[in-house]
Amino acid sequence: MFTGSAALNLDAKGRLTMPTRYRASLIDTCGGQLVLTLHPFDDCLALYPRAEFMDTAKKLSEQRDSNPQVRQLKRRFLGQAAEIEMDGSGRLLVPPELRAAINLEKRAMLIGQLHRFEIWKEESWADVDGTLDPAALPESVQELSF
Repeated sequence: MFTGSAALNLDAKGRLTMPTRYRASLIDTCGGQLVLTLHPFDDCLALYPRAEFMDTAKKLSEQRDSNPQVRQLKRRFLGQAAEIEMDGSGRLLVPPELRAAINLEKRAMLIGQLHRFEIWKEESWADVDGTLDPAALPESVQELSF
């Protein structure tokens, strides 16, 4: 389970270092085998343990291609996916095309989303963090007790 956030630095080779608190869980759940792709709706990357990505990809692949938006979603989510491996030092190589897609250069924010992570360019995260409009949430979410 991945919760919380962390500010990360991108090194000269385009690698991010996974915070220590997540490493053991990633080794246990997926042996450090991950999939990094474009988030389908936000200007960030989505980082999944490989099995979690495959479950989501299977559900998406079952959707009909007759809808142009479904085809575009598949292109963005599946077509941009890269299998990556966490090295012994907890580093993840972010492919250049994915870095370029969100203009990720030096600083990033890693945001836990329970079964996956989001990776944001630090400035982009600052722009969206705190923009939640509770009235725009579905009623089922508004009824949750926080």
